[in-house]
Amino acid sequence: MPLISSRKFNLKVRASSAAGEEAYQDEFSWSSVILPFLFPALGGLLFGYDIGATSGATLSLQSPELSGTTWFNLSAVQLGLVVSGSLYGALFGSILVYPIADFLGRKRELLVAALLYFLGGSITSYAPDLNILLIGRVLYGLGIGLAMHGAPLYIAETCPSQIRGTLVSLKELFIVLGILLGYFVGSFQIDAVGGWRYMFGFSAPVALLMGLGVWGLPPSPRWLLLRAVQGKASLQEYKEKAVVALSKLRGRPAGDKVSEKQIEDTLVSLKSAYGSDQEEGSVFEVFQGPSLKAFVIGGGLVLFQQITGQPSVLYYAGQILQTAGFSAAADATRVSVVIGVFKLLMTSVAILKVDDLGRKPLLIGGISGITVSLLLLSAYYKFLGGFPLVAVGALLLYVGCYQISFGPISWLMVSEIFPLRTRGKGISLAVLTNFGSNALVTFAFSPLKELLGAENLFLLFGAIALLSLAFVLLYVPETKGLSLEEIENKILK
Repeated sequence: MPLISSRKFNLKVRASSAAGEEAYQDEFSWSSVILPFLFPALGGLLFGYDIGATSGATLSLQSPELSGTTWFNLSAVQLGLVVSGSLYGALFGSILVYPIADFLGRKRELLVAALLYFLGGSITSYAPDLNILLIGRVLYGLGIGLAMHGAPLYIAETCPSQIRGTLVSLKELFIVLGILLGYFVGSFQIDAVGGWRYMFGFSAPVALLMGLGVWGLPPSPRWLLLRAVQGKASLQEYKEKAVVALSKLRGRPAGDKVSEKQIEDTLVSLKSAYGSDQEEGSVFEVFQGPSLKAFVIGGGLVLFQQITGQPSVLYYAGQILQTAGFSAAADATRVSVVIGVFKLLMTSVAILKVDDLGRKPLLIGGISGITVSLLLLSAYYKFLGGFPLVAVGALLLYVGCYQISFGPISWLMVSEIFPLRTRGKGISLAVLTNFGSNALVTFAFSPLKELLGAENLFLLFGAIALLSLAFVLLYVPETKGLSLEEIENKILK
């Protein structure tokens, strides 16, 4: 047996019950935690892979010598559709999952996401013409929309609360790893005839692995209880299934007493939240009461994550490094890899500290650094043009601070802040907000740059970052160490 399988962690867990709160030992093995995290996290890796591979694939696709097609001479609109096809799919996917998230369940949603990833990657790689290619891109994007909803939801609902921050943040690391993998495959296949087919198609076997892995995972115990309380299944039957699922997720014997106690406490909390109304909530319930408060927090974070200008800052990365005399700036792929590795390192810092320092301190420190970096970039383009190292330092400060704050923490907060009753709908709305604001920033960037100039554009982003800091200070709570039920009962009420 490997060493990790035998390592046990005895952790005090506070469980809410009708009689009050009592502490009991929540014992789990790391070996039982790894797979329920790993396979859903592959959905994040495949999202990142699309970001990294698309840049190299579009270069290959447009090359008269290397495209391997007769339709390589794409117009600007056609190229834009190839690049953003997955974004449109992700937007539609997040809309589609809103009314059906609780019906599908976390596990089935991830299985559908894996299937869409597989179909999208396969169809794109074998596409005989542009129309089929675009269909494949949209299908892949649908997979992104479902995976970015289902993965944080499943991980947050199934992992122990003491390491929830670490594991959900680790999913962000998988996105960054996916970006680097996309860059690597792109650089390896960039000189091959029809290399774009390999770049897009590489995602298919990874999607297959994700699907097979998720197939073997237990369903979310909290989802089973939710459906039972909603009257969609037998309460006793689904309660027993939830106990078996939780025992498996914690590496305990089937139907052990500790798991029974945890499931009973979760059920009491859920019945209390539903009160006498135990029907499935309406599609508008997420805009009412505690759910609205949760959406303001989670939706606000993913909105500020995009509108503080991350795509714009990275757009200028090559130019900034080139003015500082870095030869790597001549090679966009190498610059991207360097920045990607730095993102990876800084995300690792967040993962190591999120369950130690907490969510809010990382957000405050990171956003403060983002604000300073944007003001420095504005000053560089306005009157510090003779000091290129200022711009390089500001660029690295921005990337590093983003990766310890908005990057992982926004998705972590989204995954844990919504009440169980509306968690599926709430997270789908947050995902829609994220992809929608991403599209808005992407489309508005060029006209804003032309209208304002780089110096004023960065000044605008700096002002937005300052506003986001105030939002975090005033509205975002600390959820470190709390169970999902405690967050619902203590913070949202």
